[in-house]
Amino acid sequence: MPPQRRQINRGPAAAAENRAAILAAARRVFAAQGYHVPLYKIAREAGVGQGVLYRHFPDRLALAFAVFEENFAELREIAAREEDRTLEELWGRLLELTITDAAFVEMFVDARRATADYDGAERLAALLEPALDRARRAGRVSRDLTTADLVLAHRMVFGVVVTSEDEDAARVAVAAAVSLVPSLPSSPKDHR
Repeated sequence: MPPQRRQINRGPAAAAENRAAILAAARRVFAAQGYHVPLYKIAREAGVGQGVLYRHFPDRLALAFAVFEENFAELREIAAREEDRTLEELWGRLLELTITDAAFVEMFVDARRATADYDGAERLAALLEPALDRARRAGRVSRDLTTADLVLAHRMVFGVVVTSEDEDAARVAVAAAVSLVPSLPSSPKDHR
């Protein structure tokens, strides 16, 4: 019988690889099981010990923020486009992320409660405002539609998502809810 190979602890040399594995695992596990999933499940999914997870991310909120930043980066990239339908693309992607990554909206809510200086809502509004302004000037949405209206509509969509039985039901309910507010932008998918 050949001798068993011991796994060598690579220590700091594996830090970047471990961090990436934790972030990827967190995205999958949060999406599948929700924001309040035990963190040991994320560590196990990433193939690291809990101590490694906590060295990189001291708590659930820090981990969720790191993963959520990837979503914000994607939304920032869309918002930076100065194309004709930027608002519609941005709104459509925001709705999609809310449906598929509802755990991160839960994180948003927890962050607002736990962190006095958390600026997530303001950051979201800052992403939406320039695209909304262009859409209003082009006549694609009502001149009366405000960024605050979009943020409120997003909060309503989140409520629909978290009370739906599954993702398919959430998609149907979100489409129905959004259609009740005619001044909201339609997503690009609605025009294909």
